[in-house]
Amino acid sequence: MTTAVSPQAAAAQAVVLPKNRGAYYAGAWHEPKAGRFVESINPGTGQSLGKVADSGADDIDAAVASAKTAFAEWRRVLPLERAKILRRIAEILRQNANELAMIDAADCGNPVKEMVSDAMIAAAQMEFFAGFVTEMKGASIPMGPDVINFSVREPLGVVGRIIPFNHPFMFCAGKSAAPLAAGNTVVVKPPEQSPLSSLRLAELIGGLLPPGAFNVVPGGQEAGQRLASHPDVAMIALIGSVPTGRAVMKAASDTVKRTMLELGGKNALIAYGDADPDEVAGAVIGGMNFTWCGQSCGSTSRAFIHEAIYDVVVARVKEKIKYFKPGIPTDPATTMGAIVSKQQFDRVMSFIDSAKSEGAQLITGGGPPADPARHFSDPRRGACAEGAQRAHRRADDSSIADLHSLAR
Repeated sequence: MTTAVSPQAAAAQAVVLPKNRGAYYAGAWHEPKAGRFVESINPGTGQSLGKVADSGADDIDAAVASAKTAFAEWRRVLPLERAKILRRIAEILRQNANELAMIDAADCGNPVKEMVSDAMIAAAQMEFFAGFVTEMKGASIPMGPDVINFSVREPLGVVGRIIPFNHPFMFCAGKSAAPLAAGNTVVVKPPEQSPLSSLRLAELIGGLLPPGAFNVVPGGQEAGQRLASHPDVAMIALIGSVPTGRAVMKAASDTVKRTMLELGGKNALIAYGDADPDEVAGAVIGGMNFTWCGQSCGSTSRAFIHEAIYDVVVARVKEKIKYFKPGIPTDPATTMGAIVSKQQFDRVMSFIDSAKSEGAQLITGGGPPADPARHFSDPRRGACAEGAQRAHRRADDSSIADLHSLAR
């Protein structure tokens, strides 16, 4: 007898996970020096995706040392040769976009069809900055009839990047493009909730760069703290929350290193009484980023609607939102994925409870899905849920970094 396999199960079986789960630096894979590993859990199913290194300060020290050594070689690679390598990386990202999207969908809970776009954006960023390698130009300053001063832009050295869980691969690959193009070396600390696509990136492209030019060190707060405070890290960049941004600034202050922080906002939509209610409702929903449960710093977290159209807009929001169907993130039919962790789920629920206590009316959603298969508990992340929660986590979307900020 043949047993039918659901589309969700078939999709889950198609996920090809990285073979290496340690830290990648100096062109090789290394076990964490303290021997610590943590379980990576699929937030859409509750299934284990295997263990990943929980790197600490000693691992960061080793990775930074390798990046510092590699900097002497990478900065001397001719700009057009660096561009050629970045374009080859972009080609590899496109060739493996579906695989990388599946990894992110399984590991962070966002729908797989959206994660394909993330991989393509990362490839586009690699190509974009490859085209800028000859644009880090200095200046000539006339100082008199016989005197001209010249300035020359130079790479900074080792750049540390701490990336968030909502677009793990796009930020790992795309945010490494500018520093690599400028001749810097990079140490990435991927999100502890979803590190697997960053490890897979190292497997795919590690051999294209000098050993130590690109490094990935998975870990938690200890690793992030050490990366931000390390004296040999010339610049630290974070996409994350405001509290984490403050912590990074404090850690970086002792060495007076450059910091680049992309933090949260409190984004508002304002609609006047003469606005089209249908368009306003569409904009409210579109701005909330329901596809990834609102887990984006660009999400609309408040809407001010003129009383003349308020009731109509609310009714149409309730109707339009039915498009979003919570489902298994690796299923291509899913239009709304999973909240990444128990901590995040509890935060979302606290927002809803707070609003209701202040007199707000809940028009849809507001809790875990009725289907028990989509609401589970696991030992590391606790209960995870998919549903129509208006989660407005401040974290992590981003614009392209300024290449000139990565050169002196």
